[in-house]
Amino acid sequence: MKKIKFFSTVIVSLAFTSCAIVRPGEIGVKQNLGKLSDKIHTPGPVWFNPFTTKVIKTNIQINDIELSLSLPSKEGLSVTAQISILYRIEQNSVPKVISSIGLGYENIISNVFRSASADVCSKYFAKDMHSGMRAEIENAIKIKMEETLSDQGILIEAVLMKSIQLPAGLASSIEQKLQAEQDAMRMVFILQQEKLNAERKTIEATGTRDAQKILSEGLTDQIIKIRSIEAFIELSKSTNSKIIITDGKLPYLID
Repeated sequence: MKKIKFFSTVIVSLAFTSCAIVRPGEIGVKQNLGKLSDKIHTPGPVWFNPFTTKVIKTNIQINDIELSLSLPSKEGLSVTAQISILYRIEQNSVPKVISSIGLGYENIISNVFRSASADVCSKYFAKDMHSGMRAEIENAIKIKMEETLSDQGILIEAVLMKSIQLPAGLASSIEQKLQAEQDAMRMVFILQQEKLNAERKTIEATGTRDAQKILSEGLTDQIIKIRSIEAFIELSKSTNSKIIITDGKLPYLID
């Protein structure tokens, strides 16, 4: 009875040690007596001989490497940058990555990035890394890294320059330049407004002058008499007491 119990315990133990679970986002590869298999195992149980074989599991999800380093610029300045490298291992290339690079591929990616970023950033001015050209620099570094890593089965998803710290003197110069540009734009706006106001006043003055000219040219003696009669009629309709002193032609007080 004890022997049966002992053998049952051994069998259960072997069953547990003979099965590896590959989780979602992982790929498993068997290594038999030191030789790596080319076959990959997707998420699920993987059975193997625990005495001669083991299962090496590798993450194939998108991973992130954070780096902080100084990048050289075209004018020879050092720009401190916080970099994020998004990468993943190509599923079918997992055996190749394990055999040629090993599981410490993050160090390889970091070293490749340092070389690629130094090569790319040295072609740009420091201010370019802090402007709209940042995306262009990020893409250039990504392409440079892919030239080395894509054949190894490592895919670079993105290179993100999250924080750029320019040298103090350069940062101050850029701020002064931006302030000067804003002041110039403000002055252009003010001048445009003044010009529009001047044009408006000229148009108003021209309209008033033309109106007066037309009015003076149209005031003949006959029109003046008609307007006088109309004025007398309107005054006569008023219920208030009134005294009108006139020369007989105009309803106005005559000196």
